[in-house]
Amino acid sequence: MARKFIYFYLIFFVASCGVVKKKTSYSDDRKITVAASGEIIAEPDKIYLENDLVKLPAKADIIIDSALKFSGVPYQFGGTTRNGMDCSGLLYASFLEHDVALPRSSYEMADEGKRVRLNEVMKGDLLFFKTSTKGAKINHVGLVVDVDGGDIKFIHSTSSRGVIVSSLREGFWNYAFVKATRVL
Repeated sequence: MARKFIYFYLIFFVASCGVVKKKTSYSDDRKITVAASGEIIAEPDKIYLENDLVKLPAKADIIIDSALKFSGVPYQFGGTTRNGMDCSGLLYASFLEHDVALPRSSYEMADEGKRVRLNEVMKGDLLFFKTSTKGAKINHVGLVVDVDGGDIKFIHSTSSRGVIVSSLREGFWNYAFVKATRVL
């Protein structure tokens, strides 16, 4: 009887090992260098004081701040909420929050605005990518959050890591890049 129990236990243990999903881990040294401010910013048509200077906040900065507040939200195909969102859903929701209507899909967004050269990209511009070898159309979009010399950082939603900030210098994104447009 004890032998049967041991065999049953071993079979159960070995079988259950195949069911456990491997957790993907990422490097601990990856740091997000761009973050949402956490403070309430005035609407673009309202003036606020900063260091005794009258300043109008740029609409791009306000939209970027909205997008950065979604950092860490998991990926969900077709999603546009904190429960989950895809790349175009992130931009759609962030822009719409500030009364800028964009199409819902990345390939339709690519037809909006004015095309700009990569060396002319500014905060608030959109970057478009082809991440699949199967399709010929654009299938991914990101929002430029920072330009520091030759380093362009953009926020987007990836199927593996959700909403994150990446650099265009990263090999995959540099290789998949198609074009940039300015919608603001």
